[in-house]
Amino acid sequence: MEQKKETGVLFLNDKKESENHPDMTGNLIDSNGKKWRLAAWSNTSMKGAKYLSIKMSEFQTQAAPQTAPVKANTDEAPF
Repeated sequence: MEQKKETGVLFLNDKKESENHPDMTGNLIDSNGKKWRLAAWSNTSMKGAKYLSIKMSEFQTQAAPQTAPVKANTDEAPF
């Protein structure tokens, strides 16, 4: 499913291990097509109103694990 510009999604964070971890995570596509990461925490105001506190940060893809370069055997002739 392709996400449209100026839209975002949030999903419940099933990997939350501490109170500092967000309750929800997701992403947003801005008007320029740039993807952003979203994190949201459920809170309650001093008057008892429930709200979400949201943080937006640059989206970073998971880098593929790097492998060590293969060394050439220098004992062999180059031809």
